[in-house]
Amino acid sequence: MTTHFITAEIDLQETPAELLKAIETELNKEGEPLRWAITSVDVDQQKATVEAVVTTVKS
Repeated sequence: MTTHFITAEIDLQETPAELLKAIETELNKEGEPLRWAITSVDVDQQKATVEAVVTTVKS
């Protein structure tokens, strides 16, 4: 098992619940999230930057 630090841009959503689902979906593409945080929001472009630590299983 290895850990990776990743950064992802997520489109802002209508509700906090939709935003959470969008973040989880994006992070799960990279591995299993251990922890994550929204580190910035660009209101003009309607994007949130998320930084996360994820684990992946070595093949």
